[in-house]
Amino acid sequence: MNMTVSATSATAQAATATLNDPRWAVVIARDPAADGKFFYSVKTTGVYCRPSCAARRARPENVRFHHTAEDAQRAGFRACQRCKPDQAPLAVRHAALVTELCRIIERAEQTPSLDRLAIHAGLSRFHVQRIFKAVAGVTPRAYAQAHRAERVRAALDRDATVTEAIYSAGYNSSGRFYEQAEQLLGMAPTDYRGGGSNTEIRFAIGQCSLGAILVATSARGVCAILLGDDPDALARDLQDRFPRACLIGGDAEFEQVVAKVIGFVEAPRLSLDLPLDVRGTAFQQRVWQALRDIQPGTTASYTDIARRIGAPKAARAVALACGANALAVAIPCHRVVRTDGALSGYRWGVDRKRALLLREAGP
Repeated sequence: MNMTVSATSATAQAATATLNDPRWAVVIARDPAADGKFFYSVKTTGVYCRPSCAARRARPENVRFHHTAEDAQRAGFRACQRCKPDQAPLAVRHAALVTELCRIIERAEQTPSLDRLAIHAGLSRFHVQRIFKAVAGVTPRAYAQAHRAERVRAALDRDATVTEAIYSAGYNSSGRFYEQAEQLLGMAPTDYRGGGSNTEIRFAIGQCSLGAILVATSARGVCAILLGDDPDALARDLQDRFPRACLIGGDAEFEQVVAKVIGFVEAPRLSLDLPLDVRGTAFQQRVWQALRDIQPGTTASYTDIARRIGAPKAARAVALACGANALAVAIPCHRVVRTDGALSGYRWGVDRKRALLLREAGP
């Protein structure tokens, strides 16, 4: 009788110890962020697992925690075949796989099919697509298109003719390239080759409550809204973007466009009723569209945006896309904050970011 009571008491104590350990809550949540920080073993199965393991939940009295996989092994436990805690974390393995697939795409003369990538990875087409998008932020096809666009840009700077550049970049027909040229380059290939030499960019620099503001438009719409303290620096920034474009100072009619933009900066809760000329990679375009979907007066974290575009692990890439945005306020990267709500870096200064958020919050 005493032995039974003693065994019951020991079981209860073991369960209590596990339940009171903060690591148990992490195991219950199957939090992948904790993988590698500790491991847990299950006495009844003889295995040890990562915190994120999707196996059936163990009874707390049977669970023990270990600092490292080696500690669990020394205690006599073997690696779980489901979460494979003796291998690199799943996120690391996925990142390595996607890096390998990216190199295959980049080396290929023609864009490899999803079937070919799946065979190389030893996974189904569905899993390759899902893993690639989660890690890279775009599908394999979109990545291939973006890489080919970069090859076109490099080839246009290098090759003797536009035709040579098209074929050396991997296009098997010039017609297919010209269908996408405006989207890829923002202008005709010959104009891009000349550094935008046949592109007219109208611009003007004014003052608003946030300092100097440069507004520039192409034939397609507003292509730059830049904020800063130094008007000359803003003009140089625009010139660097279009080194041989025809930059034309705005006339009286253009001043109305500038006035609209300044009015929007002063009252960013309103909409900017002007066409935009948005130029960027496929991933940047998706991020910027997600930013435009954030309602005035609200914010989202970089991780939130990554989830919204279907790339939950691409928060850092989202931050880079925000930094590449050349359309201040119109593409509201100021509405993106850190996960804890704190203001992070802003291309045009954190003080301007804070001011814009205060204006959107209203009285």
